[in-house]
Amino acid sequence: MKKVIWPKHSVLVIAIIATWLTTYIGYKASFNMKIDNVMQEFILFINPLSFLLFIYGIALFIKTTKRRNIYIFSVSLITSIIMFSNAVFYRFFSDFITLPLLFQTNNFGDLSSSVFASLHAMDIFFFTDVVIIGLAIKFIPQREQSIHHGKIGRKLYFVVTAMILMVNLGLAESQRPQLLTRSFDRELLVKNLGTYNYHIYDLFIQSKTHAQRALADGSELTEVKNYISANYAEPDPEMFGIAKDRNLIIISLESLQSFVINNEMKGHEITPFLNELTRDPDTFYFSNFYHQTGLGKTSDAEFIVENSIYGRNGGAVFFTNSGNTFHSLSERLGDNGYFTSVMHANNRSFWNRDIMYQAFGIDKFYDVESYEIGEGEAVNWGMKDIPFFEQSVQLMKDFPQPFATRMITLTNHHPFDLDEEDMIIPPYDSNSNTLNKYFQTTRYMDESIKVFFDELKKNGLYDNSIIVMYGDHYGISENHNKAMGMYMDKQITPFDNAELQKVPFFIHIPGYGKGEVSDELAGQMDIRPTVLHLLGIDTKDDMQFGADLFSPDHEPFVIFRDGRFITTDNIYAHEVCYDINTGEPTDGEACEPFIERTATELGYSDLIINGDLLRFQDEDDKDDQ
Repeated sequence: MKKVIWPKHSVLVIAIIATWLTTYIGYKASFNMKIDNVMQEFILFINPLSFLLFIYGIALFIKTTKRRNIYIFSVSLITSIIMFSNAVFYRFFSDFITLPLLFQTNNFGDLSSSVFASLHAMDIFFFTDVVIIGLAIKFIPQREQSIHHGKIGRKLYFVVTAMILMVNLGLAESQRPQLLTRSFDRELLVKNLGTYNYHIYDLFIQSKTHAQRALADGSELTEVKNYISANYAEPDPEMFGIAKDRNLIIISLESLQSFVINNEMKGHEITPFLNELTRDPDTFYFSNFYHQTGLGKTSDAEFIVENSIYGRNGGAVFFTNSGNTFHSLSERLGDNGYFTSVMHANNRSFWNRDIMYQAFGIDKFYDVESYEIGEGEAVNWGMKDIPFFEQSVQLMKDFPQPFATRMITLTNHHPFDLDEEDMIIPPYDSNSNTLNKYFQTTRYMDESIKVFFDELKKNGLYDNSIIVMYGDHYGISENHNKAMGMYMDKQITPFDNAELQKVPFFIHIPGYGKGEVSDELAGQMDIRPTVLHLLGIDTKDDMQFGADLFSPDHEPFVIFRDGRFITTDNIYAHEVCYDINTGEPTDGEACEPFIERTATELGYSDLIINGDLLRFQDEDDKDDQ
């Protein structure tokens, strides 16, 4: 039988096509990227090609067949791992991996349960190209041990590669002008540049970011200060100082979204105690309040509460900028006679808290070593909420007063596992195991807050305190839209996903008696100035982007870390301007002024963090003394 003669570069061609198609199919199967027209679909289809042609094309410079095949196989394995990792990450965060996250190795052990819960059996598909290439190498006859490639052929190959990249960029720019200035919108970048080119661009952005600090000289502060001063909201004289000299307790309600408040699941009240609190005359409840976190999740929420500055784009500022100078909430409180602390029954190094809390000027961190975890009291993230609150109150009894403490709950965390004895209500019955369990852990957390209030009263700490509680970030990501649609009896759109970023915000002032439910549009940025003003501490000269919620000048405008925003009239999400009353797309001109404002504010926030600009403010203050 005559032996089949295969073309010289068969393995290379098979590798490029196999990885290209695997990547594109992976896009469609694993990432919920909104495609509006045929051109966007075409861009999504071709965007992996320029990178794959280039990276595989390096094999043309390798002379021996064996080494060339090893190189091609290695590239296919690496690209498959990149796609697989992004798919798993996307299910949990609805976002793509960035370079700083790869260095957050301290978190990997504690995140393992969430990662394993995000694995799917079909993820093996991302390695289809590896199998195909391996078979091609094994069964396609090899011509010789040494291959010589013509210089003209190589040049032509890379000219074509460059042309495809330019066509890709040109089409992407036509669909989204100034695409490369929107580094905060990673989905937009992946959709237009491709996963592999996005990671190269991310590397460039991170390198540029590190250079910003070295090149900053403090002159950038003036422009940022002017912007912040122009948006400062004077406090309401009737509210300023109403909680002066009280103890301050701030509770981070893990993964709690507002859709569960005053709501039921199959006849079961999900948050009975918090529901009651919304009607309590000593409580201000903000029903139109949004989280503004990014990839740092809970740590981003902490950062925002402490500083009223956005988290870092593309990573957790707790890791990337813990050496910065900050003018935190805790520092201001400490300067005004408060003993400051954080209480969190988890490993002190998780999210780099032990280092970051020092930068915030926090007096004491009560980590897991400060608690006794008895039998049945452990949860995979540390300690269950009810025993955590019970033991925390005992610790508080010995605090110097006035004290200010932040408490971080744990139980209501993905993957929302709960011991049977703690299941107060049954699970939901959707196609999402995550959502099904979420209602149960949320109900448990609600019960733990009730226990905490009771413990404060029993131990004489309730009457002279102000208790602030906020949801730190979403618990149910966009990847569970089908199940959420079943619960909410509607199809979930990008408009609905933005609305679902609402989290509860409570300010409870025992004995005040004039509380109310407010529908003022607000976000986590507003917590710091609001709390300080209630305690009678002025913030006029502070570098913060939020505003006092009780101020008549408070602007109803919320910016998300990924560039989405909400006004009283519109929601801007996935480059579409929606009417907030109908949820339908509307004239984009209504959103245009706020698109520019959003980019400006996020840019200024990044400038403060990346340039470590507050160190220059400290130097100016010293010069003035």
